[in-house]
Amino acid sequence: MKPLNQYIYDIEVPGTRQFANKVDQYENTIDLTLGQSGFDPPEYIKEAMIAAITDNKLRYTHNKGLLELRETISEYTFNRHQTYFNPENEIVVTNGGSEGIDDVLRTILNPGDEVILPSPTYLGYEPIIKLAGCDTKLVDTTTTNFKPTANNLEQAITEKTKAVIFNYPTNPTGTTLTYDEIASIVNVLKGTGIYIITDEIYSENVYERKHRSFMEFPAIRNQLFVINGLSKSHALTGARIGYVLSTPHLIEQVTAVHLYNSICVATPSQYGAISALKHGDEDIKKMSQAYVERRNYIYSRIQKMGLPVEKPEGAFYIFPDISQYNPNSFEFCTELLESEQLAVVPGKSFSQFGEGHIRLSFACTMQEIAEACDRLQRFLANYDKQVN
Repeated sequence: MKPLNQYIYDIEVPGTRQFANKVDQYENTIDLTLGQSGFDPPEYIKEAMIAAITDNKLRYTHNKGLLELRETISEYTFNRHQTYFNPENEIVVTNGGSEGIDDVLRTILNPGDEVILPSPTYLGYEPIIKLAGCDTKLVDTTTTNFKPTANNLEQAITEKTKAVIFNYPTNPTGTTLTYDEIASIVNVLKGTGIYIITDEIYSENVYERKHRSFMEFPAIRNQLFVINGLSKSHALTGARIGYVLSTPHLIEQVTAVHLYNSICVATPSQYGAISALKHGDEDIKKMSQAYVERRNYIYSRIQKMGLPVEKPEGAFYIFPDISQYNPNSFEFCTELLESEQLAVVPGKSFSQFGEGHIRLSFACTMQEIAEACDRLQRFLANYDKQVN
């Protein structure tokens, strides 16, 4: 047989899926691995999708998505950030934020390019970059409260740097950036020609203050791709609705990749997304209030267990340091699953700078979180600490 893509051998099943896929091997397992809301989608979203099917709206749409959906996204974005994106030529709807990320990276990357990733980082970026024959440059944020600084980003830039990817609020740590922190980063990147990709899939899951975005800075508009979607904000992971915002020229190129990738997003999902964006604000608030309660509970329990941990400011993950028990997070998580039937994600999955940590999702029910904390506490009580 002819050889496969030489880069495919650098790709492995992510840690989230490795442990999620083991859950069925054990009885009575508590699964805190996946970033998936425990809430059911509101009825008005489901009704819109059902109506689309009943009305035989099952044909292809425009490659960029239904114009009504793009108009709704434009209005939704402007209401939150006072930044306008033209629905005709500055928005493309994708099959989840994941396809948006893939489309953007395949649009801009040439073999040998470098992409800067503040780390620990979401595990879905690096494989796409590698498949394009490119390299990642990880920026360690573990000494700066899991946030990149203008200084450490500036030091990471080389002549090969093509893009920087930001994900705030971030998976896996739950940290987010203030307006001033973004402004300092913008001052480094503006005018460099380096593309700025901001993955804001958790923008509706910010708890103590308003979410601030790179899109609020006109100086980088021509360098910027904004990626977002409804999976996290509206409990629609399976509907696969994402979107990319950028300039007319860049969106035209991203659309070319998108149309050969998937033609368009499923039409009923697009109608559901219109209803979600028009009518979902109150449900977003209710879900966020519940996440705050769950965040506060799991944060307090983990603190009482003696694990160093940052309080998440957004998303629905918490990222405690377990290195005092075992610096090998995969080994720790395997033992935890086998001993207590509690599935969490090894920090190493989120780059070398996540090693020594574990990620727990608090998007599930409070009952599941309480039981998970009981199991983790019992596990730690019977686990010998490492001798430093």
